[in-house]
Amino acid sequence: QVQLVESGGGSVQSGDSLRLSCAASGRTIRDYAMGWFRQASGKEREFVGAISMSGAGTFYQDSVKDRFTVSRDNAKNTVTLQMNSLKPEDTAVYYCAAKTGSYAVTVNYRYWGQGTQVTVSS
Repeated sequence: QVQLVESGGGSVQSGDSLRLSCAASGRTIRDYAMGWFRQASGKEREFVGAISMSGAGTFYQDSVKDRFTVSRDNAKNTVTLQMNSLKPEDTAVYYCAAKTGSYAVTVNYRYWGQGTQVTVSS
């Protein structure tokens, strides 16, 4: 069992940066691919980005590619989502998730955090 807790959300202006963190407990995350998802109000949850177990591979949704970066520190059991050049359409609740299997497959995540709100104003 893996427990995930996100932090770092908040309200920012368009063009600003924000760094989200995901702290894991219960088990080491080095056995899991880690992903970030988001859900805007009234919309379905969507994939944002993911990172392989070793951290050598990353995969992003097209709309955030070149703006967002997923990284991980297996020694600290944490995952980070660095978000730059934020846009109003990035406004959503952001979730951290863990899975076994390939990070390049955007489904079948088993463990989820409770989410953190990101609001971007124009």
